[in-house]
Amino acid sequence: MKRKLIIKYFPVIALTVLLILSIGPTATASGLFGPLQTVSRQDGGLNTAIGYFYHEDTYQNDTSHTIRQNEIYSQAAYGAKNIWEIYARIGISDLKIFDIFNSTDASTTTNKSDFEENWKFFGTLGAKGFYPINKVFGVGVFIQGTSYFSNFTDDIVGTVSGTPFTTDLKVKNLWDVNFGAGLQVTIPRGIKLYAGPYIYYSEAEISLASNIPGLEYSAGDVSIKNKTMLGGFTGLDIPLIKGFHLNIEGQFSDRFSAGAAMSYTY
Repeated sequence: MKRKLIIKYFPVIALTVLLILSIGPTATASGLFGPLQTVSRQDGGLNTAIGYFYHEDTYQNDTSHTIRQNEIYSQAAYGAKNIWEIYARIGISDLKIFDIFNSTDASTTTNKSDFEENWKFFGTLGAKGFYPINKVFGVGVFIQGTSYFSNFTDDIVGTVSGTPFTTDLKVKNLWDVNFGAGLQVTIPRGIKLYAGPYIYYSEAEISLASNIPGLEYSAGDVSIKNKTMLGGFTGLDIPLIKGFHLNIEGQFSDRFSAGAAMSYTY
C-alpha cells in the first residue's frame, strides 16, 4: 500500500525536492508565474493572493554583476471558464548589487563593495490563457510585466589619493517583461504540476552622482540589462481547504529564483 502511494505521488515528491534544491544554491523579478490554469470558479470570479519571491539574476553592461531581490506582494485576479485570467499585483522589494563599488584604481578606496537599498514599491500586470487537452493535460501561455515606481539609491564614502569623498549611486527605471508557455498536469486531489520555458527581458539605468576614479560607473545614465533572456520554470498548485491554494514555484535563467504564494478563491 505504501509503495503504491509513493508511486502515485512521485511527481509531487520529485518536484518538491527540485524546488527545495533550487532555493538552496542561491536563493525573475516579477514574482511567481503561477499555475497555467486560473484557480477562479468555472463561471467566472475573483481570486486574491499574497506571495513572497526570492530573485537572483545577472545584469551587465561592459561588466556583469549579480543582483538579489526579496519581494512581498499582494495580488488580485479575475478568471473564467478555466481558460483565461488577468491579474494585477502591488508589492515592495529590496535590491542588492554585488561588487559594484569595487575600485580598479589603487588611489581610490571605498567603505563597501555592494549596493543595497531597502523597500521600494512595484506594480505587476499579467494575463494567461489555458487550453485543456483532456481532464489531465493542458497547455497554457502567459505574459507578465513589472515596473518600479521609484529609484533605488545607496550612498558611498571613500578617499581619492587621501582626499575624502561622498557620492551616491541610483538605479532608475527598473522594469521587466516575461512571456512563457508550458504544460500542466492535474493529478489526484486536484494538484496541478506545471513547467515550461519563458523569455525574459529586464532593463534599468544606473547613474553615479559624481565621477570617481576607479569606480565602474560615472555621472550620467548608463543602461544595464539581464544577461540571459531564456529561462525555465516549474511549480505546483495545491488545493487546501475552503477555497485556499498553496502555490510553490522555481525559476531559472542565469540564476535560480523561487517563491511561494497563498491564494483564496471567492
